[in-house]
Amino acid sequence: MVRVGVVGASGYTGGELVRLLIGHREAALTVLASRGSAGKAAAEVYPNLRGYDLPPISGIAADSLARDCDVVFIAAPAGVAALLAKEILTARPSVRIVDLGADFRLKSPASYQEWYGVPHEAPDLVAEASYGLPELYRDEIRKSRIVANPGCYPTAALLALAPLVSRGIVDLRSLIIDAKSGVSGAGRTPSPGYHFPECEENLRAYGVPRHRHTPEIEQELRRLAMQGLGPRGEAGCGTGTAAGAPGRADTDEDGITVTFTPHLVPMSRGILVTAYGLLKTPAPAVAVRSGASNKTGLPGYVLRDAAPCPETTGEGPRPDALTALYEEFYAHERFVRVLRGSLPETKAVRGSNFCDIAVRIDVRTGRVVVFSALDNLVKGAAGQAIQNMNVLFGLEESTGLEAPPVWP
Repeated sequence: MVRVGVVGASGYTGGELVRLLIGHREAALTVLASRGSAGKAAAEVYPNLRGYDLPPISGIAADSLARDCDVVFIAAPAGVAALLAKEILTARPSVRIVDLGADFRLKSPASYQEWYGVPHEAPDLVAEASYGLPELYRDEIRKSRIVANPGCYPTAALLALAPLVSRGIVDLRSLIIDAKSGVSGAGRTPSPGYHFPECEENLRAYGVPRHRHTPEIEQELRRLAMQGLGPRGEAGCGTGTAAGAPGRADTDEDGITVTFTPHLVPMSRGILVTAYGLLKTPAPAVAVRSGASNKTGLPGYVLRDAAPCPETTGEGPRPDALTALYEEFYAHERFVRVLRGSLPETKAVRGSNFCDIAVRIDVRTGRVVVFSALDNLVKGAAGQAIQNMNVLFGLEESTGLEAPPVWP
């Protein structure tokens, strides 16, 4: 059994970690820690956990976390994980850290200070941290001591855009990401903007034009463009240039900029991303199987210029070239579902670790539109963290995450 500690156990993400780990057959919860709820039983903080045998919530102590845990999930505000990880790894270097905050997501400590307003407390550890998006980087994750669990918005945006960017199909300066999230994404600490009377029956944008997830999204899109990642994120893909998709050596630091606008919607959980980009080639309407790659770097398909085709025929949904690409890219990914005849919706992924994706081509404007939906507390946070733990310890990746979405 993997001994698990959860720091920040009284927050929404911490509570979701506990809920999911209760059903994990290879994990044992040994430490629940929180600054604000120390001394309480887990059921006092989360009534849904009544009747389960859980350790009491303790204060945050690096020595006990190092001694009693094989992996520590840190679900805490920016600035907490860097110092705590340093203390835990000093006490016991073999412990694995999964940071659900922002401390290890940005590879530049200077960029971290610019966007988060505080100096990085453990810059020496940043270089060894892997970015915890298993669908793209699992080979790198399994070798790491520290995993930077992606933000909820970046997870939805990156999974939506990865096939297009890694294959060089879209103009990298044309990307627009319109995202909408439920209120739980703001955390459990009360504040006026998330008070029920103010957010109910209201829809508003926030964090414009400098939301903190922007540099994270740009950093990883830049990496995808440079490496030409293919599916699975394994050796030859996640650690270098994918076969049939030459690396983009001409992509410099200013080569990718995104317009990212998040919105708050009056629901508890869920994220819906709609991403737009200009196609580099004329809008493809059909995909023809081929043994070679064409100039776009799309392996196995030739994108053929054609008159617009109806999306459906009498035989049912007709996939276009980009839908075929997405299906191939994510063919072996348990938690990415590529849709053909329908579009993603938040309720269809609620409570699950799935991300639903659909892609459409606007032939008239030359744009591609990609939709993705996920549960911000599961695939956008706790579920993905457990998925990363499974990769770290060589477990079946879906262990503890098999529950289907809740409907309605």
